[in-house]
Amino acid sequence: MKKTFKLIILLLAFCISYQSAQAEDKSYTIRAGDVLQVTVWKEDGLDREIIVLPDGTIDFPLIGSLNVQGQSTSAAQALIAEKLKKFIPDASVIVVVKAALGHTVSVIGQVAKPGEIVMGHWLTVMQALSQAGGLTPYASESNIIILRRENDKEISIPFPYDDVIRGRHLDKDLALNPGDVVVVPTASLF
Repeated sequence: MKKTFKLIILLLAFCISYQSAQAEDKSYTIRAGDVLQVTVWKEDGLDREIIVLPDGTIDFPLIGSLNVQGQSTSAAQALIAEKLKKFIPDASVIVVVKAALGHTVSVIGQVAKPGEIVMGHWLTVMQALSQAGGLTPYASESNIIILRRENDKEISIPFPYDDVIRGRHLDKDLALNPGDVVVVPTASLF
C-alpha cells in the first residue's frame, strides 16, 4: 500500500513538472494593460494586484518601478525576487495574470459590433469577425485587411475572406497578434 502511494506521488510530481515545462514553452507574454497578482510568501503586506502601465512597467513596494512588458510570468517572478533579495533574502514570489486586458485586437468598419476584443485565447481573423457579430451587408468582403505593427513599422496584410468562408485557403485565416486591427471597409456602390 505504501509503495503504491509513493508511486502515485512520484507520478503526480512528474506530471506537474512536465506540465510546467510544457507551459514554459508556450509562456504568456505580459503586456501593458494586463492585471497581475503578485504574492510574496509570508509577506502579507506585499500581496498586490497591479496593472501593467502603458510603458510596460509596474510599481512594487520596496523595489520601485520594474519593466515587465514582454516577459513571461516566471521571468517577472525571478526579476521581482532578485530585486527583493536585499530586503527579503529568501523571497518566494508568485506572479499570476488575473486579467489579460493588454491582449486585445480591434475590429473596425462594416461589422455588427465594431470595437476591441480581449483575447482570452489564440484568436484567428474569422473568430474575431465572429465575435464582432459578423459582416454587415455593406461590407467589402474582398478588401478586408489586418493592420499589424512589426519592428516599429505598420504593415497591411490582405485577408481573403471570400476564399476562407468557402473553405479554401484556410491557412490564410491568420492567428491575430495583440494590437492587430482588422479593417472591414465599405463595399463600393459603383
